[in-house]
Amino acid sequence: MIHRRLIHPLVICAALAAAFPAFAQSATTVPQGQAPGNSGETEQPTPYDDQLLRLSEILGSVNYLRNLCNPATEDGWRVGMQQLLDTETKNEPKRKERLTAAFNRGYRSFASVYTNCTSQAVVAEERYRNEGATLATEITARFGN
Repeated sequence: MIHRRLIHPLVICAALAAAFPAFAQSATTVPQGQAPGNSGETEQPTPYDDQLLRLSEILGSVNYLRNLCNPATEDGWRVGMQQLLDTETKNEPKRKERLTAAFNRGYRSFASVYTNCTSQAVVAEERYRNEGATLATEITARFGN
């Protein structure tokens, strides 16, 4: 059971890391003739931004709940979020701010409710993890190529 719980997050992070470089290629292209100093001002929304916001919120929630209920602190979810930010929001500080805010919102929403690991916290973590895996699969299937 423990191995299954540890492998599942790693599979999600691997899927995210493999999928998002493909997104980053089209999402971060700077239009020709645009001044380099203005690249941070121009935002290039993608058709999957809403899904990325939800995924960021889920990553924040799972990060909090996993560390609450796991005696050995995990940093994989935060690292996965940082990889997502690095590949998806190059030269787009406003998008990065929105995704970071979603991660923090997910983290704080559970931090305000759960101070101890309970059976409800374990169930919530599993459900959010499953939703995140489904969302990551849908994003990569629909927008990966």
